Amino acid sequence: MLTWDERRTLIVAGDQETSLLFCAEHFLKAYQESVALHGSFSVALSGGSTPKAVFALLTKSPYAAKINWSLVHLFWSDERAVDPDHPDSNFRMAMEAGFSKVAIPASHIHRMVAEQDIEINAELYETYLRTHLHGKGLDLVLLGMGEDGHTASLFPETEALHVKDRWVVANHVPQKNTWRMTLTFPCINASRHIAIYVLGESKQEMLKQIFTSKKPVFPVELVGTVEHKAVWIADKKAAALLPV
Repeated sequence: MLTWDERRTLIVAGDQETSLLFCAEHFLKAYQESVALHGSFSVALSGGSTPKAVFALLTKSPYAAKINWSLVHLFWSDERAVDPDHPDSNFRMAMEAGFSKVAIPASHIHRMVAEQDIEINAELYETYLRTHLHGKGLDLVLLGMGEDGHTASLFPETEALHVKDRWVVANHVPQKNTWRMTLTFPCINASRHIAIYVLGESKQEMLKQIFTSKKPVFPVELVGTVEHKAVWIADKKAAALLPV
């Protein structure tokens, strides 16, 4: 573990397999702590290949048996403007990765409805999220990092980066010519635990830039606070260019 600064902790867990297991263990510990504190666990899931692999681990033996799934509430960190059965849907990915196979009550699965009326539905999602959490933060937010330094659907040079008073917004992403629904920095940084998964050789250059820069340049660098540190979980390939 490398404690990088007051807002971020970087953990280089090992090879890819070891890192995925570390991600699953981190999830399990956050679940156990939250259940002990208030009897439930609210987590925002991310899209991407690494979260997909972690979800597959969590929803089968031995991890699945260690979780009382009736206490789990699933939210999402972001969603594309597609139907829930579309191949690009983050909701579909999570369910197919394994969450459809565990005993989570249907009423505890809170997908983002981004395929229509996205701005209205972002407001509704925020209202429900705040009500469910009684004004407190999520127990855990899972995030990835794009090669352009985006996280969730907080892309460089988009309006959502500047939002201070909302937890969920519809964000237009010009570089992809599309809309996305996304949690905002105020929501992410209010979470008790924040995990950013960064695995693979393709993440090397961006990870190096982020952890050697003197001031934030990319959206993902705005994740984490003194009160709620962001835990960056990397494998050896992703961290290969970092100073030891």
